[in-house]
Amino acid sequence: MRKYTNFVDIEKDLKMLSLERQIALEELKIVKSDFENQLKPLSLIGNFLKFASKYGLLVLVKKIFK
Repeated sequence: MRKYTNFVDIEKDLKMLSLERQIALEELKIVKSDFENQLKPLSLIGNFLKFASKYGLLVLVKKIFK
């Protein structure tokens, strides 16, 4: 543990820790954004599969009633 002799050193370390925290939060935002961008194609495929299954069911029902 560091011993401080004046308030200037304390304020300097607090400011440095605050800046490090802000940098870490910004890095987390970037990681989150990258992760969301990687998942977008998967959600598009999922939406397409839902649409295809509904359309396939509709075609099947039409064939049954003809």
